[in-house]
Amino acid sequence: MVIYRRVRATFYPLLLYCVSGAIGGYFVWHAVNGERGLKTKGEYEQKIATLRSDLDDLKLEHASWDHRISLLSGREIDRDLLDEETRSLLGRVNRNDLVVFFPRAQK
Repeated sequence: MVIYRRVRATFYPLLLYCVSGAIGGYFVWHAVNGERGLKTKGEYEQKIATLRSDLDDLKLEHASWDHRISLLSGREIDRDLLDEETRSLLGRVNRNDLVVFFPRAQK
């Protein structure tokens, strides 16, 4: 009986420390590596930077298209641009145009 009391007196606190340490370790691991942990903050910042650069590229492309549309609409229409667009849509060329065929890149 005395031995069991000594075992219980040492085993129960030891078990309690191990369980509480495991629970604490679980929460610490998830605080560092989890879905909203410290390491994912850097990944999110990198994704945000990539998406912002993509957004800047798209804004530049949008401005380019706005400029081309403004040349085709309005009081004065840019004849060269209109001629280029109609030829590309119809698939025609002028007999005085020089046509250069590039080889297709194989995938």
